[in-house]
Amino acid sequence: MALDDLHTTPGHLIRRCQQIAVAIFLEECADDRLTPIQFAVLYALTDTGPIDQVTLGGMLALDRSTLGNVAARLEDRGLLTRGESAADRRAKQLVLTAQGRALVDRARAPVMRAQERLLAGLTADERRQFVDLLVRIVVANNDVSRAPMRLQHSNNS
Repeated sequence: MALDDLHTTPGHLIRRCQQIAVAIFLEECADDRLTPIQFAVLYALTDTGPIDQVTLGGMLALDRSTLGNVAARLEDRGLLTRGESAADRRAKQLVLTAQGRALVDRARAPVMRAQERLLAGLTADERRQFVDLLVRIVVANNDVSRAPMRLQHSNNS
């Protein structure tokens, strides 16, 4: 395989898109020192309300270790709290704080700018098609992921 061939393989291009997406996100959200995964966790908590860490990890396709580290950093910043779940004392319950909710509200505009910048080279129809195709790829390959998306609680597995 020639180097030019590598630059046109889907896996390589998806990895490059991820690098670019993260770089743009970090630029847009630099004032709030926010990463894409941190935003996803905080944003999800605005929708779910208090939720156990394992269930949230499944909803966001994050493994236990990654979510545990992210939640600890967010807790250190006062953006969420982690406590014992009333339903299962072994489970950590995540709760968004008022400061976390304010950060999500403040970050919405920079996050949207990041998405716009990422897709700036595409027309509106191409953007919809691109996102639709990405969703199809993710859904078709969810089960091979190291951290598959799980929308239902699976007994802390």
